[in-house]
Amino acid sequence: MDAQEALVAETSVGLSSRAAELLFKSFGPNEPARRGPPSPLRQLVSSLANPLLGILCIAAVASALLGEAVNAIIVTAMVVLSGAIDFAQTFRSARAVEHLRDRVAATATAFRDGHWVEIPRRMVVPGDRIRLAAGDLVAADARLVKATNLHLMEAALTGESLPVQKQVGDPEVVGGVSTGWVYTGTSVASGSAEAEVERTGPRTLFGEIAARLAERPPESEFERGIREFGLFITRTILFLVLFILVVSLGMHRPPLQSVLFAVALAVGLTPDFLPMISTVTLASGALRMARAKVIVKHLPAIQNLGSIDVLCSDKTGTITRGQVSVDTAVDGEGAH
Repeated sequence: MDAQEALVAETSVGLSSRAAELLFKSFGPNEPARRGPPSPLRQLVSSLANPLLGILCIAAVASALLGEAVNAIIVTAMVVLSGAIDFAQTFRSARAVEHLRDRVAATATAFRDGHWVEIPRRMVVPGDRIRLAAGDLVAADARLVKATNLHLMEAALTGESLPVQKQVGDPEVVGGVSTGWVYTGTSVASGSAEAEVERTGPRTLFGEIAARLAERPPESEFERGIREFGLFITRTILFLVLFILVVSLGMHRPPLQSVLFAVALAVGLTPDFLPMISTVTLASGALRMARAKVIVKHLPAIQNLGSIDVLCSDKTGTITRGQVSVDTAVDGEGAH
């Protein structure tokens, strides 16, 4: 029996466990597309992919060739420590996010094998009949088959701050939302309902939005600044090295002495401690935010957050609670 036959085989007892298993294998878990945590090796390479660290690596090699073992060891230590701190913070944050996601895994009430059972939300499949009550999160895009005074909060999809009434029978609106459907990412404000699941995972409206958010984030201002500064330093050092080398050779100095002098100049111009200082500063900010129960997944994002002067937001419930309440009151005489 394939997935299509499993859907047809649904009876008044709901999906059977076997049919649900086949549908799960066919449609996959009911989760939006998201970028999984990178492998430790890839994360380590990403931590070291910094123009300034590249300059330091060249400086370390040059120092070793010049016989300056102590300088080479110091520069190498700076590279290793800077990359290790960034790697450790990013790796730990990624694992913390995964652990938090597992702890808050939601459930759904589905009708299977003739009984209403509570199952993990990720196990919901097309063809399931789900039951909704006040306070529930909608597990999938589903068509209503029963509804009693049902009102949903759809701010996450439409930005509407007020509850939306839902009723059976209204057709789906292509590219939008329908009052005859319930959608992933919304919540039940009041009433109760039963609905037939039609779309799960990345095929839901919420999943399409999540897929766009799962793409690689754009380069932050801090990362762009570090990259441009690293390229500027690289171009400056190369120009000065070539200039000194040409001048030295033009003055008929020994070629080996000219090369060694140019390399020594390059090592001296390299900002050895800059990557280490920037990484330690960002890591310190991440630790301070961790004490405030904030997980920092990407260290350079701290600089972007710190540069915000004014944060403008609406009150539709997308960021705020979507509620207006009295904080303080002042009478005619100015008393609180």
